[in-house]
Amino acid sequence: MKNTTDILICGVGGQGILLASEILSDVSMQAGYDVKKSEVHGMAQRGGNVQSHVRFGEKVYSPLIKKGEADFILSFEKMEAMRYLEYLAKKGCVIVNTQQIVPITVTTTGIKYPENPIEFISQYADELVSVDGMKLAKELGSAKVVNVLLLGVLARRLNIDKDIWENGIISRFKAKNLPEKIIDVNIKAFNRGYNL
Repeated sequence: MKNTTDILICGVGGQGILLASEILSDVSMQAGYDVKKSEVHGMAQRGGNVQSHVRFGEKVYSPLIKKGEADFILSFEKMEAMRYLEYLAKKGCVIVNTQQIVPITVTTTGIKYPENPIEFISQYADELVSVDGMKLAKELGSAKVVNVLLLGVLARRLNIDKDIWENGIISRFKAKNLPEKIIDVNIKAFNRGYNL
């Protein structure tokens, strides 16, 4: 029997994937779990794909998620969700931001961006949650909070108290010496995602 929760976070460089995986790891540790995390940056600074594996449970031996074992794919860009579907478990959930960012691998190779990524993903996910993260973030006053908003959507599906999440987000941003107004809008974004 599987005793870990395996989450693959993916998207395009600059979307805050690594920050999201840091917050998820912090929160999981605060909740008392053993946590392992691995990241692949690729051509992140040039708009390439980025992925992070986060695994937590009573005891975790490897940071890497095997294909077919991700309980969740949290994707900040819809084509990137397609790229990692082979990692999704049979009863897995895909949470996908409906934003389209054409990655450098498409613009430089002439490969065509898929026509209906969400429809394609729905054929493989036991549960599919599509979120217009950019629209919701802009409603909160900052396009930069999409990552934390999507974490809120994920958090609702995990067995970790909401207070631990909020404290983890606050701690992570305070450690970066960010102003209170940035922390406040991120907490609002988390709650907006959590309550969707």
